[in-house]
Amino acid sequence: MTKIYVWSLFTRLFHLLLVVAVGVVFVIVEFESLLSYHAIVGYTVGLLFVFRIIWGFMDVRYSKFKDFNFNLKDLIEYMFNIFGDKKEYLGHNPASSWAVIAMMILGLASVVSGVIVYGTQEGMGLLSFLNISLFKDMDLFEDIHELFANAFMAVIFMHIAGVVLDKVLHKSDAVGSMIDGYKKGDKKSLELTLLQKIFGLLWIALPVFFLLYLLSNPSNILIADNNRAIDYKVEHRVFYDECISCHTLYPPHLLPKKSWITMMDNLQNHFGDDASLDAKDIKSIKEYLVKNSSENSTKESAFKILKSIDANVTLAITETRYWKRRHKDIDKSIFEAKKIGNISNCKACHKNIEQGLLNDKDIKIPQG
Repeated sequence: MTKIYVWSLFTRLFHLLLVVAVGVVFVIVEFESLLSYHAIVGYTVGLLFVFRIIWGFMDVRYSKFKDFNFNLKDLIEYMFNIFGDKKEYLGHNPASSWAVIAMMILGLASVVSGVIVYGTQEGMGLLSFLNISLFKDMDLFEDIHELFANAFMAVIFMHIAGVVLDKVLHKSDAVGSMIDGYKKGDKKSLELTLLQKIFGLLWIALPVFFLLYLLSNPSNILIADNNRAIDYKVEHRVFYDECISCHTLYPPHLLPKKSWITMMDNLQNHFGDDASLDAKDIKSIKEYLVKNSSENSTKESAFKILKSIDANVTLAITETRYWKRRHKDIDKSIFEAKKIGNISNCKACHKNIEQGLLNDKDIKIPQG
């Protein structure tokens, strides 16, 4: 047997870019302030897969879908013989054939469902308009996205495990072939046409340029923040003046109607202080707060706070189960630091809270 050219440079670069991109996506998802970057790299993963699917329908030896082995009998035989003598494949073996297709389907499903979550939950990106009509289903879409993403990663790990096992048990050259493109065999080497070479260049170049474009243009339609900043001073001057003079101006959507009504009816004992106002101002502010309470908002924070409140009247946002769950991993020393002071100083980390914005991407925890 001689060395056969099996994997083109474009296939190998795609493989490398995909490994890096998927790794980045699954690392930065743990950091809420990097949500936009998670979306950007996710879009790039989707574009890489789209090009790979087109590549699979082109007449590229060893990479076209027609060369994949989807025969279930061959798959079973291949899996049962993995610890013994097994048939060698120049291109994709039955296990990798199924794995590649599964990764494409689950990868694209993860991207599409992620775009839906980004729109319904965050009010951001291409489908931000869905926040108005489908915000009540945001948890469902998030669960679906996580299901696809976790299944995607499971197939990836199984694929990697299979490659490693093949290398250890059979001295397979699969890993090396993804570096230099060659395998040992007795078939014909891969040869690309001019059209395939041009497409291959586009396949690798466009996702890279796409990634750089999204990173340098955060206001583009795919990741743009479509949440409207609210000028409370203009929208309700009395509410603005009376509240901001003593503490952070908390957006009305962070508490339900019953909380605002109870609070406004007991201003003489407002968290230990007397914040009494004349009857006209109380009525005006109360009506504004009720009109813009959690029940009347499509924002993620409003929806999830409302879900986390039981029959008891909660007056402090920091006493809601949702707030506690979101902040449970933050060390108490952070809240006690000089630049924050206490847990009610929301604007220390949420710079735009007084404009009604609590986007994950805007979270910045001050140091010291």
